[in-house]
Amino acid sequence: MILHPDVQALDLRSCDISDAALLHLCKCKKLKKLNINSSEGERVSITSEGIKAVASSCSYLHEAILKRCCNLTDEGVLALALNCRLLKIIDLGGCLSITDVSLHALGKNCPFLQSIDFSATQVSDNGVVALVSGLCAKKLEEIHMAGCVNLTDEAVKAVLTYCPQIQILLFHGCPLITDLSREVLDQLVGPNKLKQVMWTVY
Repeated sequence: MILHPDVQALDLRSCDISDAALLHLCKCKKLKKLNINSSEGERVSITSEGIKAVASSCSYLHEAILKRCCNLTDEGVLALALNCRLLKIIDLGGCLSITDVSLHALGKNCPFLQSIDFSATQVSDNGVVALVSGLCAKKLEEIHMAGCVNLTDEAVKAVLTYCPQIQILLFHGCPLITDLSREVLDQLVGPNKLKQVMWTVY
């Protein structure tokens, strides 16, 4: 009842919301920014059904912060990628069910994507390659892929090869990534281009 149809930004971090609440956003056709990041723990009441409803109605969405929505699956991200092609920022960190399918869809359909966080998800090197070799490659400036236990040095190499504008690359807590990634950083990028790099050497 209190949502104006012309609202363009919603920050619901501190709200206890569910899919039912997201259904009410369908009348907000001009929505550009949506933040439903869980500020404390995991947000279990948001699923792909709610995100699909938002995606189908809010095609002007530029920013989707969905961190720690642990019941979000590839189905919801696919809906965002197909319907919200103006996306510039998407945060899927801690969305434990996200796989390569999501990264492939975003890379293929979101040419304006500048920042993505898929930390602590189930993605593999193949998903990262699909993301960074897609439409979004030239625009991507920031990638967070910390805590992704399936990633190897190939993922780092792919980012540095395909993303000429990359400025922030975080891949700490990835146990399969080795010191070879530091060598790739030196070879492909040099010491002064990136603003922030963070990784763990095992």
